[in-house]
Amino acid sequence: MPGGRVGDGNNVAASLAHAAAMLGVHLHMASPEAYQLPHAVVQQSTAVARHGARLRLFSDPADAVANADAIYTDTWTSMGQEAEADSRRAVFRPYQVNEALMARAEPGALFMHCLPAHRGEEVTADVFESAASVVFDQAENRLHVQKALLLMLLAPADTA
Repeated sequence: MPGGRVGDGNNVAASLAHAAAMLGVHLHMASPEAYQLPHAVVQQSTAVARHGARLRLFSDPADAVANADAIYTDTWTSMGQEAEADSRRAVFRPYQVNEALMARAEPGALFMHCLPAHRGEEVTADVFESAASVVFDQAENRLHVQKALLLMLLAPADTA
């Protein structure tokens, strides 16, 4: 089954596309036309795809999440885009992850978000706080990776 991502085709979407392709995971992404994943990212992801992984782009979020095992979203307005917040809310409103969108996914599908989340915008509080939500597990995993990276960067160089 594919994973489904809805929202902006931003840096988080690009990283997810690359990682999914390299891990052999089918990924469906839905974004408004003007906010689709850049073509270069699609080409790069396709070039590194393993085990038959496919990336499919959609404009309809319901199509992207149909039968997905996980649904991933991100904030609609990233740092540096604050002046666009009102217009982005209007454009992305149909891409909100809510109970109806989650119902299109596989039973038991997980909800993922890289945080910080804006409850009531990209995700409803009901979904964010649901048993399907693994956002805090994601944050904890990121913490451990960041600690390992800091250890690696701050460790003395091997002089042997």
